[in-house]
Formats: sequence, structure tokens, C-alpha cells
Amino acid sequence: MGFRAIERVKGVHHTTIIYWVKQLGEQLPDVPKENIVPEVGELDELETFIGSKKTVGWLWMAVNHFSQGILAWALGDHSAETFKPLWEIVKEWKSYFYVTDGWKVYPNFIPDGDQIVSKTYMTRVENENTRLRHYLARLHRKTLCYSKSEEMLRYSIKLLLHYFKYQIVPT
Repeated sequence: MGFRAIERVKGVHHTTIIYWVKQLGEQLPDVPKENIVPEVGELDELETFIGSKKTVGWLWMAVNHFSQGILAWALGDHSAETFKPLWEIVKEWKSYFYVTDGWKVYPNFIPDGDQIVSKTYMTRVENENTRLRHYLARLHRKTLCYSKSEEMLRYSIKLLLHYFKYQIVPT
């Protein structure tokens, strides 16, 4: 739901909800700690809108092919500059290979022979895209809801990933 829809359901003003999300988002790490290093990583990007329906942003994410959960993510445009900080995290995994959709940025970072381009084998990351879209209205493909700021989108993602991992909302 969007903040105003939560306001209608919970009877709490949307600015209070925004303040609460911001407060929690500032305290949470980008992703909960994970002790498992993936043997196979999946990389993908998800389109969203920030500020207006004319301003496109991209949520880049990395997941373990064999387990649920987003291990790292970056938010920005659809360029190598946005992907680079994510790759700095992902390359430390030293996975056997990485499955991607073949976006032109990936070969600039992933060594030859370590990338498999196939939508067929990207089931885990596509599942995570679906979960994010299900829980965050602003990530739906066809919606009137969008993030008013990149900061609030970041906080919302951090809070949702925490909830996915621990099944609780921190207080």
C-alpha cells in the first residue's frame, strides 16, 4: 500500500507513517547480514519512478540462486555508474558464475565466462522482484503510486528487507 492507503486502513496520518518509516530506515542496514556466500549469483534491475511518473529510477539487486532474499542492492539510473557499487559487493562473493538478463552493463564488470545470459535461470531474482512489487505499491508496474523521493524509497526497501528476513517490524 501507499502511505495514504495505510492512513485510511490504520487511522494514522500519512505524515506520521512517513516519519516512522524514515526513523526506522535510518537505523537499518541496507540488507540484513547473511552468512552464506552464494555459489551462483543472480543480478537484475527493476524499473520504478521517483519524484514523478516522468523520472525513471532503477533498483539493481543481487541474490543467491539457491536461497530466498536480496543480498545486496543499489538504487539509481540504468548505468554502469549505479551498478558499480553493487558489483564491488558482489565480486567479493567469488561465485562460480552470475546469471543475468544480458543488460549491456554486465559484461563491463563480470569476467568473460562467468556470466550466463538467460531469463530462464533467473527465477530467484524474478521472484524477489515480484515480492517487492507485491509489498511496495510504488514498485508496481502500472500504478498511480510512486516514490516522492529516493530517500524514502531507500528507507522503505530497507524496512521491507528487514521484515522479509525476520518477519517482524522493528520498533
